[in-house]
Amino acid sequence: MGRPATPVLSREVIAREALALIDEAGTEGFSLAALARRLGVRPSSFYNHVAGRDDILAAVRELVSDSIDASMFGELPWDEAMVRWAHGYRAAFAAHPPAISLLATLPVTGALRTLRMYDQVVTGLERGGWPAEMVIPVMVAVESFILGSALDMVAPPDMFDSGPLAAEVPAFAATVRARDGAAAARGRPPADLSFEVGLAAIIDGLRRTLRTLAA
Repeated sequence: MGRPATPVLSREVIAREALALIDEAGTEGFSLAALARRLGVRPSSFYNHVAGRDDILAAVRELVSDSIDASMFGELPWDEAMVRWAHGYRAAFAAHPPAISLLATLPVTGALRTLRMYDQVVTGLERGGWPAEMVIPVMVAVESFILGSALDMVAPPDMFDSGPLAAEVPAFAATVRARDGAAAARGRPPADLSFEVGLAAIIDGLRRTLRTLAA
């Protein structure tokens, strides 16, 4: 039959199938052997396109972060841009929750498109007056909150349902009902309320910190 006109595999194809495998099987179910079975190839075939497991995960990170828009850091004040970036970042990772624990502890080495996204963020923060040594701490502080909020988006809706124990914790049960009522009135999931409260508090605190540094 001869060789196919185009290769069966590419870095992009491998990354997309790896992300799909992580979505379906979680971090515990992800391995090069499982990915090879999914693609119908031998694991050794990957090395014609990627350097190894970490390179595959770097490509997966790029796929997830491709949907995170950071262009607003070149157009808006840093705090307004951070709010918009946080919403997009949260949505991107909420679409792939099993990837959070895997990518959150993996160096960004090899993920060029992700690094370019980060470069827009840090450039906007520096333009906004943040000292260079504070830029990464500020970004990581917000990013850590975003990733936790992305997990909250996909948590079971009854996470705080005290059930038959409600009478034992009346204050807690009442506040959960109040939260659920407020979310329903706005037509929003409860996780959105937590995200908005937390993000507003973080941004407000960062504004005060920047003013203090400037003074």
